[in-house]
Amino acid sequence: MDTATAATATTKVSRRLDFDAIIIGAGVSGLYQLYKLRELGLRVRTFEAASGVGGTWFWNRYPGARFDSESWTYGYAFSKALLDEWDWIEHFSSQPENERYLNYVADKFDLRRDIQLNARVTAAQYREDTRSWEILLEDGSRHTTRFLITAIGILSAATMPSNIPGVASFKGQSCHTHYWPKEGLDFAGKRVGIIGTGATAVQAIQEIAKSAGHLTVFQRTPNWCAPLHNAKISKEEMQGIRARYDEILALCRTTPGCYIHSPDPRATLDATAEERAAFWEKRYATPGFAMWQGNFRDTLTDRKANALASEFVANKIRQRVHDPMVAEKLIPKDHGVGTRRMPLENGYYEVFNQPNVELIDVSETPIERITERGIQTSRQHYAFDIIIYATGFDAISGAFDRIDIRGVNGVRLKQVWANGPQTYLGVFVEGFPNFLMIMGPHAGLGNYTRCAEYSVEWVSGVLQYAKAHGRTRIAATAAGVREWTDHVLALGQGQLMNEVGSWMTGVNRNVEGKQAPRIMRYSGGHPAYREHCGAVAAGGYRLLAME
Repeated sequence: MDTATAATATTKVSRRLDFDAIIIGAGVSGLYQLYKLRELGLRVRTFEAASGVGGTWFWNRYPGARFDSESWTYGYAFSKALLDEWDWIEHFSSQPENERYLNYVADKFDLRRDIQLNARVTAAQYREDTRSWEILLEDGSRHTTRFLITAIGILSAATMPSNIPGVASFKGQSCHTHYWPKEGLDFAGKRVGIIGTGATAVQAIQEIAKSAGHLTVFQRTPNWCAPLHNAKISKEEMQGIRARYDEILALCRTTPGCYIHSPDPRATLDATAEERAAFWEKRYATPGFAMWQGNFRDTLTDRKANALASEFVANKIRQRVHDPMVAEKLIPKDHGVGTRRMPLENGYYEVFNQPNVELIDVSETPIERITERGIQTSRQHYAFDIIIYATGFDAISGAFDRIDIRGVNGVRLKQVWANGPQTYLGVFVEGFPNFLMIMGPHAGLGNYTRCAEYSVEWVSGVLQYAKAHGRTRIAATAAGVREWTDHVLALGQGQLMNEVGSWMTGVNRNVEGKQAPRIMRYSGGHPAYREHCGAVAAGGYRLLAME
């Protein structure tokens, strides 16, 4: 049939459904996806579990939460008017400001009328007879759609420590950092225990230690941290940033992680010992991810090079922490610098010089249980008024696992991914037609908004193509999934990051079956990822089956 006839037929089919597209999630990627699908003239509904928009920046209200990407590289780039209107007040913006920004975006583009809040999606079932998806909400309501798009984030499925009994028995105040109460917590003069020393804990510990009567930090695995070097942005400086937006965004498109930092072209041993020391001193003194993303090019692939960089940072920790025994506990021994995403800090190590802060190494003194009054370890009992669980996330695939997603013949997505994700471009899954993922497993990750904008635009492009050609079914092929998954796995070999248990490799000791590292993301850098995806689009979406 011709294009006009096909479009008419598609419209007739769509009228039997509630929506042309349903988006799960109203965070950074979900808001932009809604904006883009409206541009295509689609009938769209976004379901968001929270009571407000913002995703990560709605939920994570813990003290100290902020960007680790430069604010002016993290904001949306799709609207020049938005770039011209919004003034960032810090180089690394805090949670309250980030939430305000995303609400500003929702209001500016009138997105709220198509967003249903307090609407948690619990299940999704593909119906082959209608080439559609049926969505079940927690309240029992059902909705039908041609296309189902997930914008559920990579760090949104918080986990509690499953190996510690008695969590519910504690009589004081407690919470996971992801579910921080809107009214906040008052730490003044209180006895506080925090479990975890990941990126979230690093940010929170710095703030809690300022007012807590006594803070006890329970650490299982220390992380390599680098100084954030945050600062306010004056109006004059913001004007200069705005004038350079084109240059800044162009730079982000050239770097592996879409940050303003890119690897030095030299190998570590190409430089003399004196040159290396000077180079690392400069990186350590540079704001943001310079020490991680701007290191020598072989830091994350060569063990000897990584060991040299690790020793430099270890010596910084020894210089900053007064007690040598505490310093050694804060230095990672099981992974090298940068092989996990490096938390950025502002005086984190100095916190452990304070008389009101104590570090407990749970590998030496395990937590046995939570009691009514505090935490019992193998050595003693610690009484607390407040216990904070900074115990991380079932990352990347975890949020998918928490929705009962079933494709053709009722096959569960969780079952398909039991031995690790298998995708086409990190967007499609074989056996799940009309199901598209924004920032899914095997996609290019990095500076989140920079990567998410591209993902949204690519997904919007394929839906525009389907609409123009009267296609109502888009499906990954076995050949496409095999080719892409094999490519992703091959790229991941030799990357030290993929050998280390972390959220970036899907490891969470609190989740059954997720104790061993897996290659969960595209390791070839975002420019190469865009090149692959762009070629697929330019070639008429090869290895996708469209009907």
